[in-house]
Amino acid sequence: MGVAGSAPGFSIAVAIAGLLSTAGMVAPNALLIFAVPMLGVAVAYKGLSAKMANAGAAYEWTKSVFGGFLGYFSGWALLVAAMVFMVTGSVPLGTATIDLFDPNLASNVWLTTGIGAVWFIAIGVVLITGIELTSKIQVVMSTIELGILFIISIAAFVHASGHVVNPFSWSWFGFNYPAGSFAPAALATVFLYWGWDVTANLAEETKGQHYNAAGQGGFLSIFATIASFIAFTVAALLIFSLKDSTGFSDNLIYHVAVESGLGKTGGYAASLVLILSSVATLETTMLQFSRTLFAMGRDHALPPYFGQVHEKTITPVRTMYLLLAVGLVVILISSFQPSVSTILADSVSAIAVQVCYYYGLAGLVCAWVYKDSIKTSLWDFVHYVLFPAASAFALFGLGLYALTTFNLTVKIVGIGGLVIGILFYRPSGYGKRVSDILAEE
Repeated sequence: MGVAGSAPGFSIAVAIAGLLSTAGMVAPNALLIFAVPMLGVAVAYKGLSAKMANAGAAYEWTKSVFGGFLGYFSGWALLVAAMVFMVTGSVPLGTATIDLFDPNLASNVWLTTGIGAVWFIAIGVVLITGIELTSKIQVVMSTIELGILFIISIAAFVHASGHVVNPFSWSWFGFNYPAGSFAPAALATVFLYWGWDVTANLAEETKGQHYNAAGQGGFLSIFATIASFIAFTVAALLIFSLKDSTGFSDNLIYHVAVESGLGKTGGYAASLVLILSSVATLETTMLQFSRTLFAMGRDHALPPYFGQVHEKTITPVRTMYLLLAVGLVVILISSFQPSVSTILADSVSAIAVQVCYYYGLAGLVCAWVYKDSIKTSLWDFVHYVLFPAASAFALFGLGLYALTTFNLTVKIVGIGGLVIGILFYRPSGYGKRVSDILAEE
């Protein structure tokens, strides 16, 4: 689920081209440098999952330490990010499906969003049936996805050994960013890595809580995605000009596969990867939305109607009904955008702002919970206090700086989406504080 949440196939296909257009030849540097705060937050999630396994994850932890107001908006930020992603994830599904039949139709916004909406509904129906079936399907899909990505990346490097366009240079991992590109590149990278934390939202439903399976799973999944992102970014720089590679936002994997000599078979495999990965990341985002809303309903931070599970499926079905209804409305609104690339670019930035906020809060919560570890273990203090706290401040700084660079659409969605949560906020002393929980232990 952690790998499915970060969705290497989906992210490479639709977002690496945008990163290349922003960061240029130093895109590999962006993937490594901005992976550091992601790892810091992943460590925080691992530490907090070990202390408090909860479907609300970041919402619950923030509420327990910093109170209901910040906790509520941590959960709300995730809900908004998930809603926006209903578009970001559904549109590429429509594109990939069209690519299997007639790639020339992939630029038709109405057609791509319409097919994406059908996929969105189908995935929602599967999730409503229960987490056991969902997880078994996900294991198969992610295994196929990673296998195809590995084969295509190897083919790309073999092809590049005799048909290189840009000779490899260690400067690709340097800091020679084009003017004004640092913040947009950072946001794109935050979006690329986002999603692994779904494992924490499934902690209450996960076996192996005694060894923190949910926290460990989210942490380890980041390394698989880092390897995939670096491999395809370097491969794209080797076999395409920078100008060409930045134009492949429809499906970069498809173009790499075809250029590497895999022909139509490779192209079909690339389209299959995008479909599998898009389904997976939509699925995990829906899971995050439904579990977070369930936890907030259970606490009465949002209507308690959502804080109940279905008797047979043991899943928060009511949250899924709301998600399907609102998601379809958001997808419909996006169909009026001028192009698919505009939809993706604006939604990526809007989502990244929300993620910087709630990831950053989780990092600070972990630092607070483990602050006394310096008395017993210097390693734990560095691991669970200094690293998460530094990562949190890095994400907060990035989010605040990026606000000054946004266009009107991103400001309305990214900032307005967070602010509108005030309308639904219920000031109350719901829930225990973490000090009470630790005292009980």
